[in-house]
Amino acid sequence: MTPRPASVAAGDVIPAPGVIGIGLAAVLTFALAQGSWQWFATYIGVTLLAVLVAFQRRAQWTPDIRSAYMRGLVAYALVVGLCVAIALAHLLQRRAWLFPMPGTRSGCELMGRYEALQVKAALGSLAGSDGAALAFAQEAQAGKTVAECLASTTTLWLPLYELGAAVLVGAAAWFRDRARARPGPAGD
Repeated sequence: MTPRPASVAAGDVIPAPGVIGIGLAAVLTFALAQGSWQWFATYIGVTLLAVLVAFQRRAQWTPDIRSAYMRGLVAYALVVGLCVAIALAHLLQRRAWLFPMPGTRSGCELMGRYEALQVKAALGSLAGSDGAALAFAQEAQAGKTVAECLASTTTLWLPLYELGAAVLVGAAAWFRDRARARPGPAGD
């Protein structure tokens, strides 16, 4: 049997290192995200959540705020919140009912229209020779501009969604763990 390190108090359990790895993967997803949020971000977020839920392990509940349980719970809740934010990023960007962004959506649409005008101006006299190609180029560039505008705004607001999810998850886990730690019928 391997002795515990001296920095861990008796009865404390070190949180699973998987939380750290999943947190790192989520942060890398955020850092490496280029352009608009795509469905693959949702897949990554859901996959990280599944791994976290499957392999999560928290220390035994204790009311001490400086305990290993509380440190592990905070890490767990923040990582779950980050995974939820990544999973929802595509929907937040695309669905006004989920993330209204007052004024931003209409501003992004105006930027898209302006970009379509820029495409027409860049083509100059060539624009009149193939109207279908011009319309396609304008639509493609306008769509890309709108998506990037919405993505940057979504990315700015994702930490708020992450924190909200973390608070909800942390509170739910704390109450559940506390109920399980109580002796008697509730803890069985």
